[in-house]
Amino acid sequence: MRLSVLALSALLPLCSAAATPPSAAPEPLVREVMTRALPEQPGKEALILTVEYPPGGADPVHRHDAHGFVYVLEGRIVMGVAGGKEVTLGPGEAFHEGPADLHTVGRNASATEPAKFVVFLIKDIGKPAVLPPH
Repeated sequence: MRLSVLALSALLPLCSAAATPPSAAPEPLVREVMTRALPEQPGKEALILTVEYPPGGADPVHRHDAHGFVYVLEGRIVMGVAGGKEVTLGPGEAFHEGPADLHTVGRNASATEPAKFVVFLIKDIGKPAVLPPH
């Protein structure tokens, strides 16, 4: 099953003025790999996504209300949450954001090369993977 780019593009109007304008950064391509209920954690599920940032690509400011684990497959990405430092990650490196974190930075570190990563989310069953920043 393919998760539409709409999951992130629907948030573009919700971005704060400090966020990158939607017209300035190419949209990422998000694909759902698997969703699985976690019977030992009633009401929770694991969701695995792949995300591809085109050169210069970026996410709007958003949140997940989930534990999110990012693992970089290709290229270099910049990640950050409100109150934390931005980090630049390459293949084999990982990033975590918690349920209360606001994902303020998510972008390709390169303007010429694509980047690809896997996202593992532990979230409430039925709750959208990507939520507006409020």
